Amino acid sequence: MTSNIFDKVDLREKLSLFDELWSPKVVGELNGQLVKLAKLKGEFIWHNHKDEDELFLILKGSLTIKLRERDVKLSEGQFFIIPRGVEHLPFADEECHVLLFEPMSVLNTGDKVTEKTLETLDRI
Repeated sequence: MTSNIFDKVDLREKLSLFDELWSPKVVGELNGQLVKLAKLKGEFIWHNHKDEDELFLILKGSLTIKLRERDVKLSEGQFFIIPRGVEHLPFADEECHVLLFEPMSVLNTGDKVTEKTLETLDRI
């Protein structure tokens, strides 16, 4: 199910359409950037995005973004921008829902290609 360019987007409705963890879904795009929703739980992988910044906005729950020099703990209503080239590892004790804002060129696993790499993202 995709939206018309002039439709409003209901984030709760979109989040109800999927259950997969660590599998971002595209819900909008503007100026070469994608707006994505994801459900996260557990630990991802250490990676970086050489040429792209990444924004994580917490909609529900909490998320820790581990950086090599410190941890950034985020709760509902907070966001953090990971600058390009900064190695990071997202981690959530319990399922959390996030909105991601990233350039179209971002691969979810950045500079690493693993079984968690998603070449193509679903649009909902």
